[in-house]
Amino acid sequence: MNGPRPYIPKVSGAFPASQPNKAHWPDELRIWWREIDRVFLALVLCLMLAGTVAVGSASPASAERLSTTGVRLDEFLFLKQHVMWQLLGIAALFATSLLSRDHARRLGIVLAVTMLGLLVLVPFIGAEVNGARRWIDLGMRFQPSEFLKPGFAILLAWILTWRLRDPGLPVIACVTGVMGLVALLLMMQPNLGDTLLFAGVWFVLVLLSGVSVQRISALVGFGIAALSATYFLYDNARHRIDAFLGGGTAFDQVDLAERTLLAGGWTGSGLWLGVRKMSLPEAHTDYIFSVIGEEFGLIACMIVVLLYLAIMLRVLLRLFDEENLFAMLAGAGLIAQIGGQAMINILVNLQLFPSKGMTLPLVSYGGSSTIAVCITVGLLLAITRRNPYLKRETPGLIALLGQRDEAA
Repeated sequence: MNGPRPYIPKVSGAFPASQPNKAHWPDELRIWWREIDRVFLALVLCLMLAGTVAVGSASPASAERLSTTGVRLDEFLFLKQHVMWQLLGIAALFATSLLSRDHARRLGIVLAVTMLGLLVLVPFIGAEVNGARRWIDLGMRFQPSEFLKPGFAILLAWILTWRLRDPGLPVIACVTGVMGLVALLLMMQPNLGDTLLFAGVWFVLVLLSGVSVQRISALVGFGIAALSATYFLYDNARHRIDAFLGGGTAFDQVDLAERTLLAGGWTGSGLWLGVRKMSLPEAHTDYIFSVIGEEFGLIACMIVVLLYLAIMLRVLLRLFDEENLFAMLAGAGLIAQIGGQAMINILVNLQLFPSKGMTLPLVSYGGSSTIAVCITVGLLLAITRRNPYLKRETPGLIALLGQRDEAA
């Protein structure tokens, strides 16, 4: 055959197909911005901004209270540190929210298992502060229980979804066992406040997973029995509950918090013009809500409460149209953790709940707590990510209830 030979193009140099990789991250960011719940993110950032102003208001009082004759603290020390922790928290929030739903689930499970392991070590190597051993010092002191919170909700949600693949699996017993282990480790510190918060998240997830009324009644009875046993066996809890039921005295922390909260009236005394906050312990952390009341007024307190309610409602509305059972359970557990902690802190400041030593999420000063709550928000954003161009054929919550009933 003497015909012409076919032309074969030569390949030289790098493939031009590698060129689009330069635009990979901008594309990823555009997809992220399109899929996340931007309203929820804006509400969270507004609450964090309010927290910065509140900590700036409380910082002089806390610095004055913690200063000694030998060491004088800068009156804006806690504000400066809070801004630093908030910047780190926002970075963690952003990085976590970039994850896919599967990677967010894996991160939550790893976080839960790791923090459970560290909680086992807390009674042996933990640092003691104010009579409680809750911190671990690994070059930087942090509370494992704070970082366990986001992982706990995701771990329980993941276990509860096993029933979809095998209805015979005892998932309720498994999550109850995890809850019992967490409660045991926390009460060894002791830490009753976080134990109640974890129990609340566990109850919400068990309730959503389709437990019968008989089992719910049994769980409620068990919870009441456990709380009663705590009253008789846990001295600190008994003293706080007795002080709460007895009305307390003018020198009790909760009573001081309520007096500080109401001192500013509806409009407040003005920034840095509060007087009662100077005698308030932990003004920048546990009782930041009272400082807001004194200096910015009850109207500002109502706005903070409305922000929390808007955040919770926004997430629940997002989950209402969710078709994935894990996403629905994990999202509900994470928002229950944030809302439950905020509710406990606010009720303590209003003298409607015994003192628990619990911060106001996204508002109070804190290192571990600030970063942990930001990770929780980032996981919520990752789990509730949704392509706005994809339409669902059936309402998500109705479909999930059908899946749940079939699995039961």
